[in-house]
Amino acid sequence: MDLLSGTYLLAVLLACIVFQSGAQEKNYTVREELPENVLIGNLLKDLNLTLDPDVPLSSPLQFKLVYKTGDVPLVRVEENTGEIFTTANRIDREKLCSGIFSENRCFYEVEVAVLPDEVFRLVKIRFLIEDINDNAPLFPSTVINISIPENTAINSRYSVPSAIDPDIGVNGIQHYELLKPKTAPKRTFGSITNDQGQNVFGLDIIETPEGDKWPQLIVQQILDREQKDTYVMKIKVEDGGSPPRSSTAILQVTVTDVNDNRPVFKENDIEVSVPENAPVGTSVSQLHATDADLGSNAQIHFYFSNQISSLAKRLFAIDNTTGLITIREPLDREESPVHKLTVLASDGSSTPSRATVTVNVTDINDNVPSIDTRYIINPVNGTVLLSEKAPLNTKIALITVMDKDADLNGKVTCFTDHDVPFRLKPVFDNQFLLETATFLDYEATREYAIKIVASDSGKPPLNQSAMLLIKIKDENDNAPVFTQPIIGLSIPENNAPGTQLTKISATDADSGRNAEISYILGSDAPPIFNLDRRTGILTAVRKLDREKQDRYSFTVLAKDNGMPPLQTNATVTVSVLDQNDNSPAFTHNEYNFYVPENLPMYGTVGLITVTDADSGENAAVTLSILNGRDNFIIDPLTGVIRPNITFDREQQGSYTFQVKAVDGGRLQRSSTAKVTINVVDVNDNKPVFVIPASNYSYELVPTSASPGSVVTKVFAVDNDTGMNAELRYSIIGGNSRGLFTIDQLTGNITLKEKVITSDHGLHRLVIKVNDLGQPESLYTIALVHLFVNETVTNSSYVQELVRRNMETPVGQNVGDGEITPQTNDYVKIIIAIIAGTMTVILVIFVTALVRCRQTPRHKVVQKNKQSGEWVSPNQENRQIKKKKKKKKRSPKSLLLNFVTIEESKPDDPGHEHINGTLDIPVELEEQTMGKYNWATTPTTFKPDSPDLAKHYKSASPQPTFQIKPETPVPPKKHHVIQELPLDNTFVVGCDSLSKCSSGSSDPYSVSECSCQGGFKTPGPIHTRQEM
Repeated sequence: MDLLSGTYLLAVLLACIVFQSGAQEKNYTVREELPENVLIGNLLKDLNLTLDPDVPLSSPLQFKLVYKTGDVPLVRVEENTGEIFTTANRIDREKLCSGIFSENRCFYEVEVAVLPDEVFRLVKIRFLIEDINDNAPLFPSTVINISIPENTAINSRYSVPSAIDPDIGVNGIQHYELLKPKTAPKRTFGSITNDQGQNVFGLDIIETPEGDKWPQLIVQQILDREQKDTYVMKIKVEDGGSPPRSSTAILQVTVTDVNDNRPVFKENDIEVSVPENAPVGTSVSQLHATDADLGSNAQIHFYFSNQISSLAKRLFAIDNTTGLITIREPLDREESPVHKLTVLASDGSSTPSRATVTVNVTDINDNVPSIDTRYIINPVNGTVLLSEKAPLNTKIALITVMDKDADLNGKVTCFTDHDVPFRLKPVFDNQFLLETATFLDYEATREYAIKIVASDSGKPPLNQSAMLLIKIKDENDNAPVFTQPIIGLSIPENNAPGTQLTKISATDADSGRNAEISYILGSDAPPIFNLDRRTGILTAVRKLDREKQDRYSFTVLAKDNGMPPLQTNATVTVSVLDQNDNSPAFTHNEYNFYVPENLPMYGTVGLITVTDADSGENAAVTLSILNGRDNFIIDPLTGVIRPNITFDREQQGSYTFQVKAVDGGRLQRSSTAKVTINVVDVNDNKPVFVIPASNYSYELVPTSASPGSVVTKVFAVDNDTGMNAELRYSIIGGNSRGLFTIDQLTGNITLKEKVITSDHGLHRLVIKVNDLGQPESLYTIALVHLFVNETVTNSSYVQELVRRNMETPVGQNVGDGEITPQTNDYVKIIIAIIAGTMTVILVIFVTALVRCRQTPRHKVVQKNKQSGEWVSPNQENRQIKKKKKKKKRSPKSLLLNFVTIEESKPDDPGHEHINGTLDIPVELEEQTMGKYNWATTPTTFKPDSPDLAKHYKSASPQPTFQIKPETPVPPKKHHVIQELPLDNTFVVGCDSLSKCSSGSSDPYSVSECSCQGGFKTPGPIHTRQEM
């Protein structure tokens, strides 16, 4: 109980010492044979190292691997991060821990010092080396010979020399087996036959208390030497690695003659102790064995088994006849404290007997303690250089003392032999830190030779000493001092190179080399200045230019030659005086401004910036426009450009002129720059349809057209640019059945579905085109008529359908009423001929009737009216000019919202009042035809647009017509809408197609139309009030 208490107190005391000395231990596990730069651990994280922000550090945190000079460490520690990596020197467990077969006993140890001294701690790192399967098990020899008597009983066992595998654990030997040979030669008596023991022998494995596996050969059949005296087999050994490694050997079994008895040892297990200093030839143990046979069968032969180590074979010898074991070479307990010797006794014929001799080598104090010095401060030529300003407890080296002896012979104490300002602080078992104990003074002692002594506790004790040299470095305690901390200078520009500016001087209170001062320009000093290192004369090596830099401020250093050198800095300011030597400079050689075309007059176009490197009056710059004054003005001081015109990008897209800048110097300097003003488009133009050329046109869609085929296309243009001219097409009306679709990009109108009977007839599509302008998109609407039929047998009827559709509001779908089933083409032709004949007869009859009703008095009056108001050729020419003038107006003047054509003859009551009405949608007029520039594109609409004059053809006197809008308009603003030639006479007027009755079954033939019409006496010319 007292022993346990003492051990506990000793452990606690050691732990306290280790903790107080800033020592730690850290264990890692690492596999052997790892490649280079494999991360093992991170000391900063694994040790939970945290820095106290209140403790300033003299240097950054550092992890220093402490090892003996000349050693090659197997690991590498990153000094900044504490990360541990493998090196190019592979870790080999079998080499590092030779003879150790217990996996938890193979360690590799290193020490790491955590610096600086403010956070110092010493960390002992123990790496547990994990074994890998990098060695194959091997038999002692490639051929193994065993002799077995022929009278051996079945199930008898005979030992087979075991294989050796340097690996351990599962990677060690796990299995033995006999391999059946593929072929073997036959023989007669005494020779090898084809049967090589396939069923004669078996193999079993026994495991020793130490964990070793020994193979044993089992006799499974009766042996007969006269029939077969030799068996040759192959034995295989395999480890448990992944993948497993294996090797084989030839096992030759010889059947010997009958030998009834085999030798018997008096003791099978013998343990002896021998001091390690026993001389060569000393007897270790005497073995005794007996044999019950007589004659030659009783002669015993002693020898070592192949299973003992090579070291044991080298150190010990055995007498083959007497069985005496002696020392062959000097023993060393530190090399191997225990040897196991397996001795075999054979009478020459039977299987030998086995005995085990364990030799314990006892320790004597024959080893001097060793001193291992591992420097924390790297020495220079074997000497540590230590500053006299080194703080207390500065760590210098790690001293490790070792003694290979055991017990008291291996207990070592370590100390210095005389009083020095250093001490040894214990950190780990047999490890000490050499550190400063007091402050150092170079003036008192410049060098120390520290003798470190290590002594064991043997009797007599053995001592070892080592010398450690430390040189104290003198510190430069005083820095140079400038006579002026701030030096101010002035110099005009354009000076001569090499002009001396001033002489700088400083003093140093130190002596010797520490007082020798060198003058140096600071890193911020421009290369235009030079400072003589010895004299301190400051010069300007090049001409100064105030426009480039008017003031220089830099530092100069005065540094002594101490080690380390001390230095002081002063500030030098150089002011460069100006001279007028620079012209005004524009920020750009060419300016490009972009303005919207709706920018108001005198709005801000842009700003011209000009600088002058000079100062004062030399830098006062005035701006003016050299050309382009009629269009733009510029502020002479601010450089703001403003237009005195309004922009129209469609008329002019850019303006270019020159701007001149003049400074205010005595000799004025000037410069010019080019200015380009680009007018940016504004979305102020609506798209205009080019195709279709007229809202009265139509396209035939054959009933055989396949879905997806293009039946027609629309195309529009936009005078804007960019996104304002990007157009998109869509169908917004008239496609109630969804028969057609339009490509929004190309305007192609395609048939969406197959045409059926109910689809025949005229379809009116309301097409919208809009641009992508911002912030507001503009659009236009057009009408596309598609006539679905096999052919156009009666184009006049289709035109009538188109005209009637024009009277239908855009928002109302048309086409359903006009669609009739398609009939036989032959029947259509017959009906068309009959209808046409009847129409001609009716027209002739009505014309004749009208002419007969006119009286001579009416003709006289009509001629008088004609002579007074219409007959004048000049008036006719004037009417033609008016028509040309109105054609130059927008299409809005041609397409009327709602136009009434009225003819009246107030003097003749026999004539009836005739009205003709043409109704065109308001939306179509205003949105489609209202904004396009007809002056630039006069051919937008084809000549097939409605022309009222085409409806009047006669040689009769000209009646009067009144063309007026549907809605009332203010008076006093009139212009002539229509003036017809004198030889035209109104023939017939139909107020609606509904008044026409067809006498034929052909829906597309011209039917007879009954209309009420007549003539009235000519009246005055009616004019349309301007809207």
